[in-house]
Amino acid sequence: MRAIVGALAVSMAAGALTAEVPAGRPPGLELTGNLSRVHDPTIIHVDGHYFVFATGQARDETGLVPVRVSSDLLNWELRGAVFPDIPVWAAEHVPGTRGIWAPDISHRNGEYRLYYSISTFGRNRSAIGLTVNTSLDPQAPGTGWTDRGPVIESHSSDNFNAIDPNAFDDADGRQWLVFGSFWSGIKMVRLDPATGMRSSEDQRIYALASRRRPGAVEAPFIIRHDNYYYLFASFDFCCRGVESTYYTVVGRSRDPTGPYVDRDDRAMMEGGGFLVLHADLDPTRRFVGPGHSAILQDGGRDYIVYHAYDRQADGAPTLRIQQLGWTEDGWPVAI
Repeated sequence: MRAIVGALAVSMAAGALTAEVPAGRPPGLELTGNLSRVHDPTIIHVDGHYFVFATGQARDETGLVPVRVSSDLLNWELRGAVFPDIPVWAAEHVPGTRGIWAPDISHRNGEYRLYYSISTFGRNRSAIGLTVNTSLDPQAPGTGWTDRGPVIESHSSDNFNAIDPNAFDDADGRQWLVFGSFWSGIKMVRLDPATGMRSSEDQRIYALASRRRPGAVEAPFIIRHDNYYYLFASFDFCCRGVESTYYTVVGRSRDPTGPYVDRDDRAMMEGGGFLVLHADLDPTRRFVGPGHSAILQDGGRDYIVYHAYDRQADGAPTLRIQQLGWTEDGWPVAI
């Protein structure tokens, strides 16, 4: 690990990035408002407001895919949920599902596209669905979510798990959906830009990252920065409160289909990954298991948005945001 963390937080050996962290508080933005319970956040900035969507269970008071809104990226207010009920197709295709997990929000082709996951814990009978809206303002005329059904599914006979989606565009205007959790790792399929559904031109399933048993890699997110594509992923185990061992790594590639390698040229297909978030990078040790990250590229600044478990709140999964800096040799550092 090349990051050296202490009272002065982050100093990268090969770059010119140094970040100060005041003693006594964790790194990152000082957030207030409705910050928990938040699992698997995704974020978008629209007309001066930031919207965070997160995992929701049917039993949760916050609803299925709760929505939080902020005007300054700091103070957050709960503003309802996307789904009144689990879609009929999802309940039929994945019996026993009780929640809608790991959403991904983007704006493409004149509409907001929310990809989401349907599954049951520890199984790969899963599906990724898509619902769309013309506006994120619930007061806008004609607003409302329209479900388009499943984009890709996995079955017990498959070697992958169709959850944790993230849609992105490459430099040539092609659209992709990266996804995956455990099993044989992180996968990717091509999308149809017009509909957001799976492309009929390219039906391949690309493999981007994997780890040896127990195969603990999931929650991929890809961005373009300079001349590279950066693949962020979470390693080890979430959802265990303060016992969670989750952390976040990244690799990069010149091509969206890979191969992705880390700073030491280790392939992500062989378990490689450059460390970005880890409980040990918090000098206060308050937040553990930081992962399932989304990247916000916003007005020349980059942020990493994720959940972590708060030791001061009985391990509640909590929304966290840190700015991303970049080393001289082009690697992201959470500050």
